[in-house]
Amino acid sequence: MSATMPKPAAGARANDDPRGADTSLRDGPLTGIRVIDMTTVGMGPMATQMLGDLGADVIKIEPREGDIFRHVTPQRHTAMSHTFLNLNRNKRSAVIDAKEPAGKQALLRLLQTADVFVSNVRPQALRRLGLDAQTLLAANPRLVHCSCFGYGEGGPYAGRAGIDDTIQALCGLADLQGGSGEPRFVNSVVADKILAQYVSQSIMAALLARERSGRGQAVEVPMFETMVAFMSVEHLAGLSFDPPLGGAGYGRLLNPWRKPFRTQDGFMAVVPYTDAQWRRFFEMAGRAELADDPRYRTLTERSRRFDELYQLVEQALAQHTNAEWEALLGQADIPFAPVKDLQALLDDEHLRAVGFWQSVEHPSEGRLRMPGIPMRFSETPATIRRHAPRLGEHTAEVLREVGLDTDSTP
Repeated sequence: MSATMPKPAAGARANDDPRGADTSLRDGPLTGIRVIDMTTVGMGPMATQMLGDLGADVIKIEPREGDIFRHVTPQRHTAMSHTFLNLNRNKRSAVIDAKEPAGKQALLRLLQTADVFVSNVRPQALRRLGLDAQTLLAANPRLVHCSCFGYGEGGPYAGRAGIDDTIQALCGLADLQGGSGEPRFVNSVVADKILAQYVSQSIMAALLARERSGRGQAVEVPMFETMVAFMSVEHLAGLSFDPPLGGAGYGRLLNPWRKPFRTQDGFMAVVPYTDAQWRRFFEMAGRAELADDPRYRTLTERSRRFDELYQLVEQALAQHTNAEWEALLGQADIPFAPVKDLQALLDDEHLRAVGFWQSVEHPSEGRLRMPGIPMRFSETPATIRRHAPRLGEHTAEVLREVGLDTDSTP
């Protein structure tokens, strides 16, 4: 957990580090890539943690008070919350105040050694600090400059603050979750976590483009536009056509009967999907005649009658226990899953078999449980090398690497 990562200069390739560091890919496919991370809360830190899991040297730049997510509860010690621990492994923390002249100079020196700069600071603030893409790319043309914030620069919402709840409200998600009642938020910071995937993917695409062109570039990942694109995949529905073929909303997902179904001793999600799966389900539900009913024979016809079909599933599920249904549905190759809470997942047999949960010893927080890295690479495995850092834990180390006096630099 405390292995030291290689620290190449900007654009250095594996086995071509001017400082002589070992840049083999044993720590992941992004070994040798340095990321300066000036993000807070969820979206940015999750994206940069992904890069760190894949081997990148992620240096987290924090203000003196630290990332906001350090301070939520539960936590054993001040500024080491559960959310911070789950979003910031494989990073080093340096406290640098970019608003102070000495701090800004230290940050600019670090950025000269960087491959990637990622920030969720709003664009107008970045420009005031001289950390905008135009300025930084002029100094380091191979830099990938990634900004992730609420709204794209080209529209009237530009510069407006955006967080997970406000984006869920504006992108249509809260309305869809509410169904025919009042709007509701999803009980997860889904916008932040979805955006993290887009941010990390965009950064890696820009790094690949740099390998081909030799040039870095500016990347903008706005939350609002990204979530509208995400939601539109299935829910744009009839509005995909011009003129429209009906309204928005994918019927199967908005069906009030789409839910986990009660069995004799629990709840299960059951989703027959193909023609063959529905035929097999009709038979095990004691309604084999429905397989030849023209209303249910094809996916196109069934898509018009999901309310009827899901009520049938609900009635059938009530006749057996979870274990009985698992045996029946598994043999029939019909998608199913029992409903589990997070506590039960700690003992899930599949997660245990694949070694998903990791038990680690943190120097200040003691023994911690964390999810492992779900992706598998046959040649360049992703690794957990560092614990989530204490505030400013690596400030002196990071500054020394770029030749700065740590006694006089904030």
